[in-house]
Amino acid sequence: MTKEVTDLSTLPPPPAVLTIAGSDPSGGAGVQADILTLASLGCHPLSVITAITVQDTVGVDDFLVMESDWVSDQARFLMEDIPVAAFKIGMLGSVENVAVVAQLIADYPDIPVVLDPVLRSGGGHELADDDLIAAMRDMLVPQVSIITPNSMEARRLATNDPDEDEDLTLEECANRLLALGCPHVLITGTHENTKEVINTLYSAEGMVRSDRWERLPGSYHGSGCTLASAVAGMLASGLLLPEAVREAQEYTYQTLVGAFRPGMGQFIPDRMFWARGEEGNENEQA
Repeated sequence: MTKEVTDLSTLPPPPAVLTIAGSDPSGGAGVQADILTLASLGCHPLSVITAITVQDTVGVDDFLVMESDWVSDQARFLMEDIPVAAFKIGMLGSVENVAVVAQLIADYPDIPVVLDPVLRSGGGHELADDDLIAAMRDMLVPQVSIITPNSMEARRLATNDPDEDEDLTLEECANRLLALGCPHVLITGTHENTKEVINTLYSAEGMVRSDRWERLPGSYHGSGCTLASAVAGMLASGLLLPEAVREAQEYTYQTLVGAFRPGMGQFIPDRMFWARGEEGNENEQA
C-alpha cells in the first residue's frame, strides 16, 4: 500500500517568536536557551544577537556588545519576511541597543513582548550598568506586556537609589514597575530566603496569582531565560497571560527537575526533558 503524503503547504506554520538577546556558547542561557525552549514548546524561534559572550557553566569572562545598527537590521530584516507572534527580550548590553529595541516594539504594538531584564549572569558577572538600567526603565518597561525579574533584578529596576534596594518589599517593587506602564510583573523568588520558591504575578489590580514550587538543590544556569521564553511561547500559542505564566512555570520546573551538569559549574535546565523518557528526566543531583 502507498502511504498518503500530507501536503505541508496546507498546514499552518508554527508560531514564530523573535528572541533578542546575547549569545551563550555553553547553551545554558541567552539566545541558545531561548531557541531550545521555544522549539520544545512547538514554536519557531527567530533570533537576534545583541552580544557575544565568553562564558561557560561557571560564569562570564567577557562580552562584546553588538553595534545597535546591527541589532536593528537583524530584527527588521526578519520582521519584513516572517510574521512574529511574540517578542522575548533578554540581555541588551548597551543604552543604544535598548533604544533600537524600544523603537522596534513600538512599531509593532500588537505583538506581545516578554522582557527578561538580564542585569547580571548566574555567576554574578555584571551585564548592565546604571545608565543601561535607567534606559530600560524609561524606554522598554512602559512598552512590554510583562516583565519577569527575579527579586534582585526587581529591586534594582524599581529604584534609582542602591541604598534603598534592600528595604523594598517585592510588592512595592512590583507597584513601582507597574507605575511605569508595564501591565504585568512576574517576580520570581529563587533568590529569596524562603522554604519554597514563590513566584508572584502582579497587575494594576493587585496580585493576579502566586505559585509555590519546591526549592530544588543546586544552582541553575539559564532558568530565568527558560521561564521568560516559555511565557513568550505560550502567548504566541494563544494562551491568555495569566494562564501562559502558569504553564510556563510548570514547564520551567520540569526542566529544572531534569537538569544536568555538563561542565564544572552550574546545572543547565533540560528543555527537552520530555524527549528523554523517565530515566533521563531524573535530576543528576539526586
